[in-house]
Amino acid sequence: MSNSADTPGAGSGDSSDGRSVPLPELASAAFPASTQDAETRNTETQGSGSVGAGRAPSPTAGRRFPPVRILTVAVFALAGLIFFTSFHTAKGTDIRTDASLLKLSDLIHERSQENARLDESNAVLRDDVEALAERDNGGTKADDERLDGLEKEAGTQKLKGEAITVTLNDAPPDATAKLPGYPEPQPDYLVIHQQDLQAVVNALWEGGAEGIKVMDQRLISTSAVRCVGNTLILQGRVYSPPYTIQAVGDPEKLQNALAASPAIQNYMVYVNVYGLGWKVTEDGRVTLPGYSGTVDLHHAKPVE
Repeated sequence: MSNSADTPGAGSGDSSDGRSVPLPELASAAFPASTQDAETRNTETQGSGSVGAGRAPSPTAGRRFPPVRILTVAVFALAGLIFFTSFHTAKGTDIRTDASLLKLSDLIHERSQENARLDESNAVLRDDVEALAERDNGGTKADDERLDGLEKEAGTQKLKGEAITVTLNDAPPDATAKLPGYPEPQPDYLVIHQQDLQAVVNALWEGGAEGIKVMDQRLISTSAVRCVGNTLILQGRVYSPPYTIQAVGDPEKLQNALAASPAIQNYMVYVNVYGLGWKVTEDGRVTLPGYSGTVDLHHAKPVE
């Protein structure tokens, strides 16, 4: 899921040159023949005559190794260096695997589950605190009623009532334009975007929703519906499509608000043309859970 999508319009669509030097040229360039040395060796041979007594000439005196032999040694040395570098880089593993990405996704999934467990633990502790506070809080009945009203508005208490559920899902990966005059889909046309989820949530609030739950979490005033890639991140937990949004309120008013939203009308174009998922169901009477996460605000602080 990305954070933006282009509106489809009619008629829109979407080695390095390595050179190698031939071996003969390379040998000639790296080891040029020395005519002067050859002439010098010939002169020394002719002027020496017979070998002096008591000293025999060295078998390798005045002889040079052929350039081709030196080049062969250099090639084998270079090949050995390449093999050693590859082994050192791979450390005995396939360096083309996505193991690091898999480890990162596993870490994200693990942290998301840990956040869910912490939310449940926090909810239990909050219930215990509230139970202890109700024994003798020193307040009047009017104060208790006012506190209950504030907790209901804050979304920290369970909420019962008639509800509807909106389900959004990605289109099939092989989707094509179903209506004439529309271009073939780009990848962004086939996935749910952040603005799609925000449009549904805003329309439900506009329709008089008393409470909203996205996936399995209750929304409060500080909740942010955000997408990273093709996943939803909500209050420290990660979700993948299909996405469900449940709202408690008057079902007829909620559905009328969805139909009147310009952002959702634009989304319905993609539903009809490319097959994005859209489903609205009436759930009858349900109970939304209370928000169980922290209500503390966190913000950046300047470095001193």
